[in-house]
Amino acid sequence: MAYTNIDDPSAHFQIALYTGNANYNTITNDGNSNLGPDLIWGKCRSTSKLNFLYDTTRGVEKRLESDNTGAEDTGTNGILNFYTDGFRLGSGNTENDNGETYVAWQWKANGGSTSSNTAGTITSTVQANTDAGFSIVTWTGNSSTATIGHGLGVRPEVIILKARGTTSDWPAYHKDATNGQQPYNVITYLNLTDATGIASNSWGTVDTDITSSVFYLKYWINYNTTNVAYCFAEKQGYSKFGKYVGNSNTDGAFVYTGFKPAFIMLKQSTANGNGWFIIDSKRDPFNSATSKYLRPDETGAEGTTSKILDLLSNGFKLRNSDSALNGGYHTYIYMAFAENPFVTSTGVPACAR
Repeated sequence: MAYTNIDDPSAHFQIALYTGNANYNTITNDGNSNLGPDLIWGKCRSTSKLNFLYDTTRGVEKRLESDNTGAEDTGTNGILNFYTDGFRLGSGNTENDNGETYVAWQWKANGGSTSSNTAGTITSTVQANTDAGFSIVTWTGNSSTATIGHGLGVRPEVIILKARGTTSDWPAYHKDATNGQQPYNVITYLNLTDATGIASNSWGTVDTDITSSVFYLKYWINYNTTNVAYCFAEKQGYSKFGKYVGNSNTDGAFVYTGFKPAFIMLKQSTANGNGWFIIDSKRDPFNSATSKYLRPDETGAEGTTSKILDLLSNGFKLRNSDSALNGGYHTYIYMAFAENPFVTSTGVPACAR
């Protein structure tokens, strides 16, 4: 049995920690493989600052912020260059303030090379990494119901969308955010703490669902401006998008992913008031201290709480009884990316932390 087709996840996803210097600052990735990032999602750890997202399709100095509804900022002097093994920051900006500590989560698409995609009713521009199940999709909306080509060749399980040219929320699709409905009738938001909501036919209908070539958008999330979507499909041994049910106990649910996680983003989907959490192995390298989190939906500095979860060789186990993470009978959705596959294609097992 093949456990994975991706023996080295660092070829597709890496995490970098750095300290700002208020000057030109080159950040070099240190994974087993060189990674030229096509999506950089960063956050200051040491003080309250915005979440920043840059990608090679939209281009340098074009920032989106997941914790607010603002349109794309341009000329930010933030990410000045994307390199084959990292990126370069500009001087005197929120991404590189002197002495502040930061994290950058990075995904590889297609090295900045895009193509026109006519699979949907609106032509899109797609940059896809089909091996790792990730694509960056841009298009111009018309405030009408539409289908958009995503270029993955398989059905995406997670889609995160943002209107670039206007103020808007960050609507997101997750295959397991259902709340008793079909997934295409349920919507959640990256920038909000709301529970997943019922929004009929937002992502599809009985006859027009998300497919291996297109995703569906109802008119009110197909904004009449330029838009971007980050699309993810599961790849065995590298990525997993699923759900778990909490039990309000420090001996919480075990979630099997098939790999040792490097990155987990999770959210309670069944009650209002609980936002997103990001936990990663770079900021918290030991299970005895897996307690640091950052929030995509707020600007706050890195938080620390009692132990959140164990990162295991084949998944993760909840170790916190807080309702935002592990409340009894509540459902939580997550997306996770690998540090190492549980077992490589040649039969080498991952080691526990």
